[in-house]
Amino acid sequence: MSDNLSADSLKGTARYTWGGDEFLFVEISEAMSLAANFKSNSMATRLGGRALAGVTEICPANASLLVRFDPDLLDAADLESAMREIEVEVDNASHPVLNTRLIEIPVWYDDPYTRETGARFRSGHQRPEGTDLDFAAEVNDLSGADEFIRRHHSSPWLVSMVGFVAGLPFMFQMVPREQQLEVPKYLSPRTDTPPLTVGHGGCFACIYSVRGAGGYQMFGIAAAPIFDPAQSLADFKDFMVFFKPGDIVKFRPVDEDEYKSIKEQVDAGTFVYKQVPVTFDLAEALGDPESYNTKLLENLNDS
Repeated sequence: MSDNLSADSLKGTARYTWGGDEFLFVEISEAMSLAANFKSNSMATRLGGRALAGVTEICPANASLLVRFDPDLLDAADLESAMREIEVEVDNASHPVLNTRLIEIPVWYDDPYTRETGARFRSGHQRPEGTDLDFAAEVNDLSGADEFIRRHHSSPWLVSMVGFVAGLPFMFQMVPREQQLEVPKYLSPRTDTPPLTVGHGGCFACIYSVRGAGGYQMFGIAAAPIFDPAQSLADFKDFMVFFKPGDIVKFRPVDEDEYKSIKEQVDAGTFVYKQVPVTFDLAEALGDPESYNTKLLENLNDS
């Protein structure tokens, strides 16, 4: 894969900086890549496995991670020493893998909700005369919205981080860098975005977990919630936020009828996401992405 950073190029490159008395920031790289994010998630997983007394939060991000700790229970120098040991362990792993899950996300592309919202905010858009999908196809040199949609849902996406607003996932397409879809954000942000809008800004896809302002291009709407404070659905019984860093997403196009059917299941409390446990193999993903993605997605078909 023509990733902008290889796994070997990241060995021993992390920078450690302190934020006040309670935060340690670990910068893996200045640029996002599958390799950088893999290292961030691997370090976060290993730190969590150590169960160090005093570590209160571990937040992996695109190419970094933030650790919050209680200085009364854990000395700052001891935490940094542990993180440097973990980095060496991750760098020296003979066959780096990450145990995660593959999730199918039903999406109604080119839906009336995001189209209507887009029409109200065309003054802040690069192409006031068209739709977000038309613009996205144009800037990616594609034949039109249909080809863009096919490219959007045909390959998997890695959840590189979760945050900004409650439960919102940032997703990085698992294809060679030169094949990734890239679309700039709105020139002027919107004051409204429908909940569960599937958006895109730069090289990142996202799903808006709640209604609110936004600036990502809008391509469709997901059928089921990704943030459930009431924890009314089975997928949220342990935590109100659905996505976790390291999750792998496969978007699946649905039509209006299936979208409404899924919404009915959600309202009845019976909807369950289709998901399977998978092992993310970084070397395979970087070495032959097309074959790896095909093999990866077969797990959903077999489930």
